Amino acid sequence: MNPVVTIGVWSALFVGTHLLISSSMIRPRLVDRLGEQAFRGVYSLVAFATFIPLIVVYAQHKHCGPLVWYLRAIAPIRWLAWLMMLAALIFLVAGLLNPNPAAIGVPASRRVRGIQKVTRHPSFIAFTFFGLAHLLMNGWAGDVLFFGSFPALGVLGGLHHDSRKFHEIGEPYRRFVAETAFFPGLALFDSRQRWRSDDMPWLAIGIGIAETVVLVMLHPKIFGGAPLG
Repeated sequence: MNPVVTIGVWSALFVGTHLLISSSMIRPRLVDRLGEQAFRGVYSLVAFATFIPLIVVYAQHKHCGPLVWYLRAIAPIRWLAWLMMLAALIFLVAGLLNPNPAAIGVPASRRVRGIQKVTRHPSFIAFTFFGLAHLLMNGWAGDVLFFGSFPALGVLGGLHHDSRKFHEIGEPYRRFVAETAFFPGLALFDSRQRWRSDDMPWLAIGIGIAETVVLVMLHPKIFGGAPLG
């Protein structure tokens, strides 16, 4: 099979199975039959069963297919890619430190604070930024399909998550959605939220900067070629 097609198939399976298994049609049935913990195990197993082959296929056919765009020689674009990676790492860490009310074990009534004022889905935004940063530096068809799966999962996953939580949690989650935004900064821009000094995720910023420095140094050695490529 053509390597570009193979990458496309595994990318579609990676994104599609995430959305399908967690859908309101499939998830409740599996939870009822297996239990919550077993469902999480199945979900993780399917995720690994699609993501690992995707990684392997991409690693074997990196930069395959026709070149769609080439932006590596443009210095501002390279800096933009690194800034997006920094933002992705900060959002990911901040989301883990300050999960939204839909997360397991978090009270649905907890007030909006910190990174939630920027976006209610920092992890999904992190996936999106990661994918977009690498898309800027990798314009071959196979790369576009591989890295494009991350923003696809980020955007579709966030919207799908909201839709499912409306059904599961009800009014408390509807209020949370009304007070926040998926698109970063929108709730602050339209005054649904006000930023305060104690909202600043200093720990996440520090960890994100440290991770970015390490990534800048090790990326060419680990992944080969140019940074982010």
